Amino acid sequence: MNEAHRGGAGPGTQGDTSPASPMFLSGGGQMGALMRAHDWSASPLGVPSGWPQALRTVVSLMLNSKFPMFCAWGEKLAFLYNDAYIDVLGGKHPAALGEPFGDIWAEIWAELEPLSQRALDGEATYFEKLPLLMRRHGYDEQTWFTFSYSPVRNDDGAIAGVYCACVEVTGQVHAERYRDEENKRLVTLFEQAPGIIAVLRGPEHVFEITNKSYMQLIGRTDLVGKTAREALPYVEGQGFFELLDHVYSSGKPFVGHAVPFDLAREPGGPLERRYLDFIYQPIRDPQGQVVGIFVEGSDVTPRKQIEDELRAANRQKDQFLAMLAHELRNPLAPITTAAHLLKMGTLEPGAVRNASEIIARQAEHMTDLVNDLLDVSRVTRGLVELEKEELDVNAVVSGAVEQARPLIEGRRHALTLQLSGEPVHVLGDRTRLVQVLSNVLNNAAKYTPVGGQISLRVDALDTEVVVTVRDNGIGIEPDVLPHIFDLFTQAERTPDRSQGGLGIGLALVKSLVALHGGSVGVRSEAPGQGSEFEVRLRRLDRDPLALPLAEGGSDAPRIAPLRVMVVDDNQDAAQMLATLLEVQGHAVSVAYDGQSALRHARIERPQVMLLDIGLPDTDGYALARQLRAIPELASATLVALTGYGQQEDRRLAEEAGFNHHLVKPADLAQVSEILATAQRSRR
Repeated sequence: MNEAHRGGAGPGTQGDTSPASPMFLSGGGQMGALMRAHDWSASPLGVPSGWPQALRTVVSLMLNSKFPMFCAWGEKLAFLYNDAYIDVLGGKHPAALGEPFGDIWAEIWAELEPLSQRALDGEATYFEKLPLLMRRHGYDEQTWFTFSYSPVRNDDGAIAGVYCACVEVTGQVHAERYRDEENKRLVTLFEQAPGIIAVLRGPEHVFEITNKSYMQLIGRTDLVGKTAREALPYVEGQGFFELLDHVYSSGKPFVGHAVPFDLAREPGGPLERRYLDFIYQPIRDPQGQVVGIFVEGSDVTPRKQIEDELRAANRQKDQFLAMLAHELRNPLAPITTAAHLLKMGTLEPGAVRNASEIIARQAEHMTDLVNDLLDVSRVTRGLVELEKEELDVNAVVSGAVEQARPLIEGRRHALTLQLSGEPVHVLGDRTRLVQVLSNVLNNAAKYTPVGGQISLRVDALDTEVVVTVRDNGIGIEPDVLPHIFDLFTQAERTPDRSQGGLGIGLALVKSLVALHGGSVGVRSEAPGQGSEFEVRLRRLDRDPLALPLAEGGSDAPRIAPLRVMVVDDNQDAAQMLATLLEVQGHAVSVAYDGQSALRHARIERPQVMLLDIGLPDTDGYALARQLRAIPELASATLVALTGYGQQEDRRLAEEAGFNHHLVKPADLAQVSEILATAQRSRR
């Protein structure tokens, strides 16, 4: 150390053994007494009476302070400290008194020595929450201190020591870390909360924080720092901003249940209707003033939809019971009257015969009602077994017209038939198909005013037969149209529609047509403009199990086999279908997921692919789009295999690029027909 850093006690002081205690050591608590009693004769500081005035002043200041302090003085940096510093030293007290600074804190001297040197070089320093690994109780202990080092000058102005005022903040650091961990845990809980949460500040409702669920609902993540009106402009006019303003100004919370909320998940996107349960809770400062609003809630759209469906089903049930009571009372009234007349025994033979015919006719009507109920019960429970045979649709139409003719003629309707002009065959159950078409004709007759026009047309397409029934009746209300084939659905009853029935006829039509692998649809331009029902059935022009051969008999060349790929995660179903196709001479490969299908399709380039819609790693619609994007597969025939056979499912399949849509279990006749068509297109 250079001369400026020395500043010992002064010449002649080493031998000063005066028993009198200097005044600057008076008082000072435990350390004052310890310094007075300490043998300083062996210390480089010498006896206290010979200490420089500067050192005396610093020691006096320390001893009379309640703040932890120490001073390291002289070339050896002899250590002096006060009572408040004793706890910092721990087991190093009282032996530390007068010892070299570096020896006392040897375990942390590598950290403290550079800081001390800066003070000895004249630089004051300050450190906040400096981590130090101390050994003051016989073991390593992680501590944190906030302290300052200041240079202390001798009487001649040279720097002779280091003065330190310090405070241990280990407990504070632990508390802060615990608080930070708790805050992180709370933030994690906040982020992972299933409900929507947001905090809005100020009268402009500025987003201060939002959780993941809130951002997913809104479809945006850039909300923080923006006002509610700025971030969500499409909400204007829905009443939410007004509610926020009212809660902020009144200080009263608002609770909403299943409140409709139209949101756009992307800028300029279409509005989507959701339903929310939520609360707007005012946030108050310590003075009780409202400074923000806490928003908490949940998207209850699925629950609302289920509740609406249950309410609709309950209404349908009530309507059905009312219709059933009405329909049963109608025939019961004339039956009861006729029975009373017969009981009197005074009727003429003609009157008796008339009463008997009334009873028989009305009982037959009641029987039809009961049969309809039993039919729909069997169909909905899957208990109907079809007795399929090859049928000419024109003959089926004739049978249906024969059954519906009494009602049509009774209401004086004009019926126009336009048949195909040649036999058009389907594979089906004659009784059930007659029932389907007669129900459609009866429906047209019932809901067409007396003297109306009804037409029935049969169109033979390449793979389908379409039977269309058109009337100029009262039409179907737009809100009823999507549900017209649902069980117990019926339009509003009016006095001229007393033959409305139970609302199960069209539900039966849909179910029976589906059992035949077909579909049924309806169109109605507007109330009062009639309705058009369309029944589609698969056309049967040949033995469905035989592969087509070229014209000319056995000597004619066979059509080349096709490369076919079956994609289905049900391995048994995929293998069985592949085996059937291989028996017919085709080269068949199988894949059980979308990625495998894509990989093999690029190599094998199949001409026909039968794709399951529900795959483990993707859906068939997405897979079809990916396949269509491969140039070598652009002309491949894609066939959707699915358990869903609604019109919407067919539309989705068509949009995805499928050529055909088959409902599981796949009908081999349909598959064979599709393969035959694919073969012909490649001749």
